[in-house]
Amino acid sequence: MEIINTIGRRKTSVARIYMQPGKGEISVNDRTIETYFPFELHQIIVKQPLALVGVEGSYDIKINLDGGGITGQAEAARMAISRALCEFDAEHRSALKKEGFLTRDPRMVERKKPGRRKARRRFQFSKR
Repeated sequence: MEIINTIGRRKTSVARIYMQPGKGEISVNDRTIETYFPFELHQIIVKQPLALVGVEGSYDIKINLDGGGITGQAEAARMAISRALCEFDAEHRSALKKEGFLTRDPRMVERKKPGRRKARRRFQFSKR
């Protein structure tokens, strides 16, 4: 029984996963997915690639998440799971690529510039 190890990233979040054939148990940082992601939307995001290729409940997944917020972490986990599914069966690649699950989202937070309040927001202008 082989264990596939892949990595997924989004913003500043990093997801390292260990995936093997099993009963469909998903654990995130040694907790269940329901306790780690209390919002159902984030649980759906993580499970999207499994639902797309129709293999829900056939793989045990252990996810280690680090950095970023919960949405970034959920999307990083989705990318890692998609990559692992491609390693298990190369036929899944075209369906996952079409949905954009294998593409690293390059958008990052823009840095704060000097003389500004935020990255682009300027201080309030006062004429008098």
